[in-house]
Amino acid sequence: MARRFDIGCRIAVEQSEEHFHAHVELDGDVPIYPGDEVRIHGAPVRVEFGRSAIYERVATVTRAGPIRRAWTRAVAYFDLRELYEVSFSSGRLSR
Repeated sequence: MARRFDIGCRIAVEQSEEHFHAHVELDGDVPIYPGDEVRIHGAPVRVEFGRSAIYERVATVTRAGPIRRAWTRAVAYFDLRELYEVSFSSGRLSR
């Protein structure tokens, strides 16, 4: 597989009281691995509140080399540890 390639993609955006998201799906279900970069081409996407939209664009996928892939996995492991807190107390104060 090439280190850098262009591929079609679909961007689904919604901004409402129920949902606030933007999802990108690459054509052909191309897998993205740690350290890979995906750049979407085109004008910035704007969606008014209460609306949703789907855009067809082109994306450039740049594959990470083995060193960058390993570095990304290592850094992600330590970043993940910052997202949770472990406590061994019941959370109640004893009187």
